[in-house]
Amino acid sequence: MSETKPQIQSRQEIIHIVDSFYTKVRADELIGPIFNDVAKVDWDEHLPKLYNFWEDLILGSDNYRGRPFPPHIKLDLKMEHFERWLGLFTQTVDENYSGLKAEEIKARARRIAYNFSINLGLISTPRVT
Repeated sequence: MSETKPQIQSRQEIIHIVDSFYTKVRADELIGPIFNDVAKVDWDEHLPKLYNFWEDLILGSDNYRGRPFPPHIKLDLKMEHFERWLGLFTQTVDENYSGLKAEEIKARARRIAYNFSINLGLISTPRVT
């Protein structure tokens, strides 16, 4: 009998996902340098913002204030960066959680990666005539 993974139900699960994910990101050979060397992220300041962002999206906490896209404009990101980010995020969620909120957080991450890619001109949207 397989063990059932827990569901995302509280801020604690969000914190666990964010911490686990960004541990992988920081060590990743492709996207780690963007966070560590290019953006020079202050993790003590940034992680609580990420907790609030994801908690707001997934649990409706309404405690995130900010605009997540603008800081990404100056980073010279490529499609492979978004693909790696999304792959690591999905892997982190799948390793730890199951259920509707786990599926929702992965879907939200896909939409964020897609929208950022469009906004950075990495992909185009089909024209509607």
